[in-house]
Amino acid sequence: MKTVYLECATGISGDMTLAALLDAGVDEAAIRRGIESLGLPGVQLQVQEVMKGCFRAKSIKVTHPEQHAHRGFSDIAAIINRSDVLTVSQKSLALEMFRAVAVAEAKVHGSDVEQIHFHEVGAIDSIVDIVSAAIGFDLLGADQIVFGPLPTGRGEVRIDHGLCAVPTPGTAELLKGIPLRDVPVLAELTTPTGAAIARVLADRFGPLPDMTIEQIGSGAGTMDLPDRANILRLFVGQSSSSLGQDEVCLLETNLDDVTGEVIGYTKQRLLAAGALDVYSSSIQMKKDRPGVLLSVIARPEMASSLEELIFKETGTLGIRKHLLQRSIRPRQAHTVVTEYGSVAGKIAWQRDGRPEFSPEFEECAKAAAISNCTLRDVYRAAIIAFERSQPDLKPGVPVSPTPPGEHDDHGHSHDHSHSHDHSHDHSHDHDHGHRHDHDHGHRHDH
Repeated sequence: MKTVYLECATGISGDMTLAALLDAGVDEAAIRRGIESLGLPGVQLQVQEVMKGCFRAKSIKVTHPEQHAHRGFSDIAAIINRSDVLTVSQKSLALEMFRAVAVAEAKVHGSDVEQIHFHEVGAIDSIVDIVSAAIGFDLLGADQIVFGPLPTGRGEVRIDHGLCAVPTPGTAELLKGIPLRDVPVLAELTTPTGAAIARVLADRFGPLPDMTIEQIGSGAGTMDLPDRANILRLFVGQSSSSLGQDEVCLLETNLDDVTGEVIGYTKQRLLAAGALDVYSSSIQMKKDRPGVLLSVIARPEMASSLEELIFKETGTLGIRKHLLQRSIRPRQAHTVVTEYGSVAGKIAWQRDGRPEFSPEFEECAKAAAISNCTLRDVYRAAIIAFERSQPDLKPGVPVSPTPPGEHDDHGHSHDHSHSHDHSHDHSHDHDHGHRHDHDHGHRHDH
């Protein structure tokens, strides 16, 4: 599968991301056409090669007439949607990034998305950065995008709301659940635009994955750091594995003084609160006392809230926590139409590309009760309906149900949405670590 990895050693910003994309071979002419289609007067994209420390990198700069507009989300959406060049997927991706910023800003300012006015992120240069990133990643067509941990930097920056500690409130909101690392630089290394790009695009965060590298793009930040090169590296290549990878957190506690009813109730509450899986095992504890091992698998960003729930419901004195790498088969939701009605389930793919359909128990049980037939009958009918209508599915190409008797292998709908949790917002586009006085409409790159 085609894999893209972003090594954010000195953070990430909009201009660094665009520069790295161009350096990795993304079509510059396509980017320029997309920018021109936004109808923003006087905008120019300057691309050049620079040296950062001892290393070559590409640098971009957006120039435009001075402007003081503070745009809201609807204003940004209007600018993007009026383009007759951007594809539907490019528009959708750009708007998702801006909405992430809006949600984050609404959270920190106690407002709602429609009332938020972007300041730095609503500036022309930030619009160009985000739209260009959407075009660039869409053109790359990666099957998975992985980001390294993000350094925020240290110190303070001046934004429209005054002096703020790094990371600024909107950026911090965007970075919730994202692995961070401390780099001892007194500057803003990860900007709001960069945080939004990572939040929306990342399939996961971690080290460079197993892959054969085909292209490397180096995007320069504008700031010169005294002891390191201010460069974002973007790796493009192929991963031999058809399995997806992600990171999960395993929470475990030993219980010997709670009833089975409490354990069962706690398991249901944990699942309702967002745990990926919850299970219990019989164990022997100290002095050969029988006990129960309660195990919870969760996304890392959910671990703290689920820990609190375990402490509250069980009264345990301690919880063990482990970060684990997980291999997962490509999967997607799917519905088949049977003689007993529609049945929802999931498709998963084997390593050799063969699809398998698993009907949901609740759906089959409901259909069996309505039709007054056995559960086995519904399961069997769902599997047969899938095998007849969907013999050649590929991962990442969603499909629609085919009614009985209409077993056409073509004409399926293709919903290319990814599973990123992107509800965040930030209103500052400081592309890399300088002091930012945003009283004017000029670009402030970092």
